[in-house]
Amino acid sequence: MSSSFRSHLLRLRTQGVVTVGIRREDPKRIWERRAPLTPDAVHKLVSSGKASVQVVSCSRRVFSDDDYMKAGATLVDSLQGATIILGIKEPPIEELPSFFGPEKSSIRISVPQTHLMFSHTAKGQPYNTPLLARFVAPKDTLAQHTNLPIPRLVDYELLTSEEDGKRTVGFGWFAGVAGVLESLSAMAHSHLEIGVASPFLYTPRPHTLPSLEGLRAALRQIGSSIATNGTPSTLGPFIIGLTGNGKVTQGCLSMLAELPIERVSVAELESLVRRTDVDLKKIYLVHAKPEDYLVRLDGAKYDRAHYYQSPQSYTSIFCDKVAPYLTLFLNGTGWSPSFPRLMTNEQLTIALDRAQHMGGARFTNIGDISCDVEGGLEFLTKATTLSSPFYKTRPPSLPSQYPSVQMMSVDILPASIPLDASNHFSSALEGYLTDIIDYQSDPSAEATYPKAVERAIIASGGMLTAKHQWLQPAVERYYADAEKASAALKVVPPAEEIVPEVQDAVKEANQTTPVAEQPPRASGVNIKKKVLMLGSGMVAGPAVDMIAQRSDIELMIASNSLLELQNLAAPHYNVKYRIIDVSRKATYSHLVEDADVVISLLPAQMHAGIAEMCIDRKKHLVTASYVSPEMQSLDLRAREQGVLLLNEIGLDPGIDHCSAVDLLARLKKQGKKVVSFTSFCGGLPAVEDAHVPLGYKFSWRPHGVLTAALNGARYLLDRQHVTVKGEDLLKSYFPDVPITSLFKLEGIPNRDSFPYIQKYGLNASPSSPLRTFVRGTLRYPGFSTLMQSFAALGLLNQSATINLRDWGTFVNQALMAQHGVEAGGTLPALDTLIPASDLGALHEALEWLGLARAAVRVRGGELGEEKGGMERREERMPMLPEGGLTPLEVFAYLLSRKLKYAPHERDMVVLSHEIVTSSSSSPSPSSSSSSSSSSSSRRATRGPRGPQHLEVHTSTLITHSTTHPNVGFRGARPASAMARTVGIPLALAALLVVDNKLPALVGVQTPVCEGVYGAVLEGLEEVGLGMEERTRGVLMDLDADWGRRGGRTVMGALGQGRWAGEKGMEGKEGKEKGFEVGGMWDLDGDRGWREDEGEWRS
Repeated sequence: MSSSFRSHLLRLRTQGVVTVGIRREDPKRIWERRAPLTPDAVHKLVSSGKASVQVVSCSRRVFSDDDYMKAGATLVDSLQGATIILGIKEPPIEELPSFFGPEKSSIRISVPQTHLMFSHTAKGQPYNTPLLARFVAPKDTLAQHTNLPIPRLVDYELLTSEEDGKRTVGFGWFAGVAGVLESLSAMAHSHLEIGVASPFLYTPRPHTLPSLEGLRAALRQIGSSIATNGTPSTLGPFIIGLTGNGKVTQGCLSMLAELPIERVSVAELESLVRRTDVDLKKIYLVHAKPEDYLVRLDGAKYDRAHYYQSPQSYTSIFCDKVAPYLTLFLNGTGWSPSFPRLMTNEQLTIALDRAQHMGGARFTNIGDISCDVEGGLEFLTKATTLSSPFYKTRPPSLPSQYPSVQMMSVDILPASIPLDASNHFSSALEGYLTDIIDYQSDPSAEATYPKAVERAIIASGGMLTAKHQWLQPAVERYYADAEKASAALKVVPPAEEIVPEVQDAVKEANQTTPVAEQPPRASGVNIKKKVLMLGSGMVAGPAVDMIAQRSDIELMIASNSLLELQNLAAPHYNVKYRIIDVSRKATYSHLVEDADVVISLLPAQMHAGIAEMCIDRKKHLVTASYVSPEMQSLDLRAREQGVLLLNEIGLDPGIDHCSAVDLLARLKKQGKKVVSFTSFCGGLPAVEDAHVPLGYKFSWRPHGVLTAALNGARYLLDRQHVTVKGEDLLKSYFPDVPITSLFKLEGIPNRDSFPYIQKYGLNASPSSPLRTFVRGTLRYPGFSTLMQSFAALGLLNQSATINLRDWGTFVNQALMAQHGVEAGGTLPALDTLIPASDLGALHEALEWLGLARAAVRVRGGELGEEKGGMERREERMPMLPEGGLTPLEVFAYLLSRKLKYAPHERDMVVLSHEIVTSSSSSPSPSSSSSSSSSSSSRRATRGPRGPQHLEVHTSTLITHSTTHPNVGFRGARPASAMARTVGIPLALAALLVVDNKLPALVGVQTPVCEGVYGAVLEGLEEVGLGMEERTRGVLMDLDADWGRRGGRTVMGALGQGRWAGEKGMEGKEGKEKGFEVGGMWDLDGDRGWREDEGEWRS
C-alpha cells in the first residue's frame, strides 16, 4: 500500500463511537428488498457499544423500520453524518457527494465515509463510470483535494478468502435456488401452451412465499405428487440438465433435492430417452461437466489446465451430446469472450433438429441463471425481470420448422428470496464490518487496516488502489465528457435555435464513454485529427481497429495491396484507404502532408526515408522498428523542427522496453541493486500447432525472421563482454530458457544489448553490481540448429542472386551460389558443412518443405541429382517466383506459404523479463574480467563471499491469438497474438502523439521515458495485455560458478549454457562449501507457489 493511500486511511479513523448507516436501495429497483444487515445484527452492534446505527426509512425493505428501531437503530432521512454506509446494489448517483468535475451535488459530508456495496465498477463496466467518478479524482487535480472528506469505495465482490481466493460475501447460492423455481414455473407455462399440464404448474415463484423453508416445502409436495402419480407420458422421461460447479450450481442442486431425483450420466441420455419402460415417477438429473461437452480441436483429451490456458483450442458439442435430451436446461456456468460458447445460434438448430426426433418438447425451456447476454448461450438476447421473468427467443438463423425456445433469464434472482438472502449476507458481512469499526475507532498509531477489507477497496482518498488503476483512463474520459457537456450547455441558445451539429455534440457529451470508445466531438465543430498508416501487412489490423474507435480521428491507410486495404477499412466509417507505390514517394507525399501523425509499417529499411519526409513537413512519426543508424542521424534535424520520431514501440522492441523500464524504476525506488537483467521475447505457434519444421509459423514478415537470424549480438554474461558475429549467431544460442514449466524454450541473443544498459538506467562499470544483461529471442528447441543447417546450405544467402528453375533444384542452386561453384562443378560434401547429428532433422525438414526426396546424398556430388534427387511437388508447391532473387528471398517466399497459419491455428507471444536483485547492503562485487579469461582466473578475481539471499523478479506476458470479436476493446476483430502485441502498442503510442500528450518529446526517441511507457502499459492492461509479475527468493553464491547451479533462474540457465564446455566446472566446489545453491522461497505470498519445486504453478 502506498504511503499516501495509507495516510488517507488514517484520516478516515474517528474518535469515539462509529456510526453505521443502512441506506435505502434505489427506488427504481422495485424488486430489491434485501438488506445488508438484519435487525439482529444491528442489535448486536449497538449493544456492543462500538457503533451506533442509522437506517434510512424504506417501506419496501424485507425488514420493517419498526424492526430496526426496536433493535436500537435511529431512523433518518439522510446518512450525511454516518461514517460507514452499507447497501446492496449501487445507489442513485445523486445520493453521493460530488467533489470533482462540473457536476454538483446537494449531499454535504464533513468526514470521509466508507461505502460498501456491489458497485459493478471493478471490471470497467462503462455504465457505472459516473458512479466510480464520485470516488476518484482526475489525476492532474488530485493535489487540490487532499483535505476534502472524499469517500472510500469497498466492493463486496472483492471480499475473498485468504486461503483459496474465493468470494466470501455474496448471493450466488440463492440465485441457484431461486433460478430453479423460476425455471420450473416458466416451463410449466410453456407446457400448457402445447396442451400439457404438468405437476410443476404448482411451483411457487420465489417471491410468493416469505421464507426459503416454505418454498422447499412446496416443492417437496410437488415431488411427492410426482413420486406417486408420475409426470405426463407425452413428455417422456423428464430430464433436467445442469451446468457449472460454483455456488449457483450448488444452490440449484440443493433445491432440486426436494424432487425424486435420479442422477444419470451424459452417456446414458440417449438410451434413457429411447426406453419404453422408463420410470416416469422420477425426475432425471444430468450434471454435465466441461469434460462431457468440450473437445480439443487437435483430438487430444480435455485437460482443465490446458483449457484455461488455451480456450481457443476447444469447441463445445453440448448441442449434440446433451441439449437434445433435456426437458429443462439450467445453465449455471459463466462465460468470457475468449472462451468457446456453450452453444451458438447455429448449434441451436442442430440441437432442436435432434430434439424433434426425441419427442417430449425437448430443449424448448431454458433457465439461464448465469444470465450472460449473447454469451455462453448466444441466443440469449436479453435479461428479464421478476415482473416478466421469461420470453421466447428465435435467432434469425433458426429455420421455421423448429420451435422458439423459452428463456428464463432474470438477473436479480436472489432478490426474490429477500429474507433468507439477507440473513445469509448479514452473517457473512458481520465479521468484516466489525473489523472496520474496530480500526476506525482505535486511536492508536499501531492499528492496522483489516487486510481482507483492504483487498476489496477500489478507491480511497480520490485515488484508485494499485490493482484498479487501469480504470483511471475511463474516469478521465468521463470527466472530459462532462466538462464538454457542461460547456456546451452553457453556450447553447434556446432549443429551437440549436443547429443539428451542436445538438449532436451536446447529446454525445452527455453520454458516458466506455473504455476504448470514442470521445464526443467539440461543440458545433467537427475537426478530425488525421493519422496516416503506411503499410497494411500482418500486424495492421488491431492498430486500425483501435484507432478507428475514435470518432474524432480520420485514419488513412496506404499500401500497394487493394485486398488488404479493403479488409482493414471495411467495418469502419472513419477509415479510408489509398493505393500507393511504396517505392515512389510521389504517390504518398501528399498523404504525409495532410496527416498529423504518420505510422509506418513498411520494411525497416524504408523508415529513415519516411522520417525525412515527416521532418520536412513537420509531421510526427511512429514505428515499431529498431532505431537504425540512419534514423538516429536525423535526431538533430527532427529536434530543430519540433518533430517526434518515436521508434521501437511494438512488441520486441516495444512492450519489452515499457515493462522493463517500469519494473526497474520501481525496484530502484525500493533501493534494490540489479545483479542480472535478462529479457526474452518470441512469437511462436501455440504448442499444439508447432509440429512443423523449426517449430515455427509466420505471423509477420518471413524475410524479417530470416534476416534477424543473421544479426550479430553483444551482451554481458557473468561480467563477460560477449560478442557474437552474425554468421555465428545460430551456433551461440542458449539451449534452455526456463520461463515456464508448460513448455521448453531456447533463446537466441538479440542484437546489441549494451546500449540498453544505459537506456534502462543501469551501468556495467567494474564498480556496478550488474553482472548479466542479455536481451534475446525465444524459439522452441531445435530452431537454432535447424536454421544453422539451412544457413550452411546457403538458403540464407543475401549476397548472390539466382533465377529459380524449379523447386527441385533450389537447394543445389543455393549451395552453388554459396560456394561459388559453376554449373557442372562439384559441391562440397554435406557432412563437411553440417554436423552428422543434425543431418536427420535437416532432411526431414527439407522433405516436409518439398525440397528433398526420402533419401539424401551426404558425400560428394550434388545434394540430390537433377534427374530425381529432389522430389518435384508442383501440385503442392507455390508458383515459382520470377526474376533474380537472393536465396534468402526465395526461401522466405516458400516459408510464407508452407509455414503459414491455418484458419483454426493459433499463434502465441511469450515475453519475460527476469531481474535478479540484491539489497542495498550487499557488498560491492569484484572487478570484471575480460571475455578471454579462463574459469580459474575468473574465480581468482572474485572475493569469497559465499551464498547470498537474492530476489528474482519476473514480469511475464503469455498471450494467444483471439478467435472472437471485441476481445480487449469494442470493435476489435479476431487477430493473431503477434498482430495484437505489435499493433496495439503502436496504436496507443500514435494516439498519445495525435492527442498532444507528449508535447515536450521531440527528436529520435524510444518508449523509455515515463510519459510514453506509463501510458502504454495502462492501455495494454485495459485490453488484457498486462504483464504478470512475480517475486521469489533465491540462495546463490554469485562467485562460485553460478552458471551450473542457477538453473531455476534464467540468469543461471544462461550461465550454464555458456560455461558448460569448460573443464573443472562440474560442481565440485559447490558441494565442498556445504550448502545447497539455488534454494528458493516465495516473497509475495502467491498461492500457486510450490515450495518443494521453487516455481510457479498456474
